[in-house]
Amino acid sequence: MLTALGAAPLAGALSACGGGGGSSRGSRGVTRITFWSALRGSQEVVDAFNRSHDRLQIDFEQIPSGAAGGYLKLSNAARAGNSPDVATIEYPEVPEFAIDGVARDITDLVDDRLRARLLPQALGLTTFEKRIYTVPVDVEPMVMHYRRDYFEQFGIQVPRTWDEFEQAARTVRKKAPNRRLAVFPTDGGETFAAHAWQAGAQWYDLRDGAWNISLADEATRRVAAFWQRLIDEDLVFANPGTGRQNDAQIGKGMVLARFSGAWDAGAQMGARPAQKGQWRIAPLPQWDPDRPVVGTQGGSTFSVTKDCRNPEAAMEFIAWQVSDPAALRARLSSGASSQYPAVPSLLGVDRKAFDRSYYGGQDIYRLFDDEAHKIRDSWRWGPRMRPTIRLMQDGFARMTGGQGSVIAAVRQAQRGTMPDLKALGLSTTEHST
Repeated sequence: MLTALGAAPLAGALSACGGGGGSSRGSRGVTRITFWSALRGSQEVVDAFNRSHDRLQIDFEQIPSGAAGGYLKLSNAARAGNSPDVATIEYPEVPEFAIDGVARDITDLVDDRLRARLLPQALGLTTFEKRIYTVPVDVEPMVMHYRRDYFEQFGIQVPRTWDEFEQAARTVRKKAPNRRLAVFPTDGGETFAAHAWQAGAQWYDLRDGAWNISLADEATRRVAAFWQRLIDEDLVFANPGTGRQNDAQIGKGMVLARFSGAWDAGAQMGARPAQKGQWRIAPLPQWDPDRPVVGTQGGSTFSVTKDCRNPEAAMEFIAWQVSDPAALRARLSSGASSQYPAVPSLLGVDRKAFDRSYYGGQDIYRLFDDEAHKIRDSWRWGPRMRPTIRLMQDGFARMTGGQGSVIAAVRQAQRGTMPDLKALGLSTTEHST
């Protein structure tokens, strides 16, 4: 596996089993595990665990989200040999932290019972060459939020295919010239990745001991051409998908559809309570409706770090977090957003806690369950996704100023990524189109 990842740093790191931040055993035989996470509700989860366990206790630290916050803190702690026992890592960052030696190989710690309960597509995103590096807590199939009231007003049927979506965009532009069906988010590199994922793209492929990179493959070019046409013909807005501009567009009904992971259903409720009853959620439009597939947008996992002195205890806590109904109830008690649990048998906990009235009584969790099982299972995130996505988004932003195109931004991201991968000492192959 070390050869497959091509990671010299990982080889030394995985042999380590101690460190300043590792677990400890108290005077009364109580094992203490340190846990860092940016996930909302983590304190409530830890409190519930500590109340129900005598011999294992968790010391929790809430860390900032994002690359410049919690991930930088985690990387620095690992370099100092003082990382926590358990850390939260989002899916796109799993390969990076595995290669850097922060997330240890936990294949032998994940028992058959837990493996059987996890959605296979979720576990597949944390597994490389049959070796597991993190355990997923949720997985977020991409879905389409849409304004039912405006769809009815303009006589638009919920699009089942991307061709129908384009026709709906034309209808909106014709009947309401100041509105658009959707936004192409210039800060949404991971959203674009999910669209490419659905279309059959394979940006990264790990085989024969090498990372094979092809960001601008045929499927991605198809997706890029689709959105480029909608942008060029002024059928969608092209601007950041977060921030004041987008908030105003959604708040004023200027945008009729949004694409996001399942987690966003609860976030939408909190952000726009006045739009209660106006939104519904539908499956993603398909390229081939006879073979429906989706990608994901969002989702987190738990790692046992290289500095953990008691990985078995750390895994006991992780397994409880991802599979015990009490853990999910504790997280939701904090007001945490909806999610699709990586252990589908927990779906009833989410469903019971969710107020359906915002979406007009729609059982959105039945929809999420259907869509989660459509997640295309051959996708792999790459070794340095954060800089890759940042480069892509830089290209998207320049495009709105009349420079470049969607596919040019993708190609730019690949060109900019290759030096980073080579600097890591990874064995790579590159396919440029």
